Amino acid sequence: MANLWSFRQYATVHHAHLWGTRETKYNILSNNDISTTQWTTLAPRSPFYLFTPQDIDLQVEYEQGWKITELMPINGVGITTARDHIVIDYEEITLIERAKQFRDSSATDTDLCQQMDIPLKKGWSVSKARKLIRAETDLRQFVKPIMYRPFDERLIFYHDSLVWRTVKQIMHHMQAGKNLGLSTTRSIEIGRGWEHVFCTSDLIQHHTVSIKEVNYLFPLYIYPENNNEVGLFDLGGITNVPGSRRPNLASEFTTELTKKTTLKFVLDGKGDLYDTFGPEDVFSYIYAIFHSRNYRSRYAAELKKDFPRVPLTSRNSLFRTLCSLGNNLVTLHLMEKKLSGTPGFNISGSDAIEAVCYTEPGQDAEQGRVWINKEQYFEGISPEVWNFYIGGYQVCHKWLKDRKGRTLEYDDINHYQQIVAVLAETIRLMTE
Repeated sequence: MANLWSFRQYATVHHAHLWGTRETKYNILSNNDISTTQWTTLAPRSPFYLFTPQDIDLQVEYEQGWKITELMPINGVGITTARDHIVIDYEEITLIERAKQFRDSSATDTDLCQQMDIPLKKGWSVSKARKLIRAETDLRQFVKPIMYRPFDERLIFYHDSLVWRTVKQIMHHMQAGKNLGLSTTRSIEIGRGWEHVFCTSDLIQHHTVSIKEVNYLFPLYIYPENNNEVGLFDLGGITNVPGSRRPNLASEFTTELTKKTTLKFVLDGKGDLYDTFGPEDVFSYIYAIFHSRNYRSRYAAELKKDFPRVPLTSRNSLFRTLCSLGNNLVTLHLMEKKLSGTPGFNISGSDAIEAVCYTEPGQDAEQGRVWINKEQYFEGISPEVWNFYIGGYQVCHKWLKDRKGRTLEYDDINHYQQIVAVLAETIRLMTE
């Protein structure tokens, strides 16, 4: 058998495109065959062995960067609730009431699930879940903030009884102390652009930043499981303090970046970017790279296949600039400061969201208007902001659409106005 394998031959792979109208394609296919087709010979490469033409030089260039899973080795998928309508809400009291019903009801398992519209899922035992939650007296401790969609923070009843996959081994790091997390996807559907990245300081679920693809969370800091946990680790020649949080960065990565920039790595926070850099500088640098339009267009084909990669620079001035731009984006996306230049909302009315539509400047409006009902609208929203997408979500439309039937409170109006201002500034920074 070994001798037979030594004589094996690989097939030659040929490829051809056929573009045009249906009639044109039928005509070409009717008048040609394999021998007359203009073929391109392919050389499929590991690890994907794609049967389409690839820009090999660009692929080699791209693969010089650090894959995000290797750069930030501790990561995992977002929470899967399997029952959002039960465990996700805007108000704490609503979540508590549902949890109490599930815990305290005397109905049978089948009747309770029917009453609460809880779908049965293979591998989930209703009786075990009810037994688990009956051991809890203080249900409020399980209500946690979650980044449900971009700029859309809600609350989750975060308990194993009702959440299908809590992913605590990853989400623990977002709850144990102050942290930053990067959410992105492993690949994207062909034909879609790559805008699948967002930052968070809260929990995420598995479609927070992408409408179709499963989302992964990369926490910047890793916290010990308990305060008594000790353990030394070495990160590029620097040793941590036992029991403290540590950066979720591969030592090989920080060593390489240290060599390229000749800056010293500090274990926590930020450096001055002239002598030192820290984990949060690395996070900002990555965030800037992933929001670069040149990066997204140049590596569009590669970004569809696998986790994104991070190219490194040895130009300290460029490193500082990207860290600054990335930090500005992170601050914006976490909505940590108020911006001016927000859209107007000056027409009094019910404030109820009935139907969401947009009228562009010049269409019976001097400025772009986002209507929430027949009388009321937000005014001063450019087409670029209205059409801005994150992970397949049209942010300005999605946020309002998800609240159809609700009445906007004062804080809701202010929040939406800030979203618009943040997106406008995001577009400016991405261009820069």
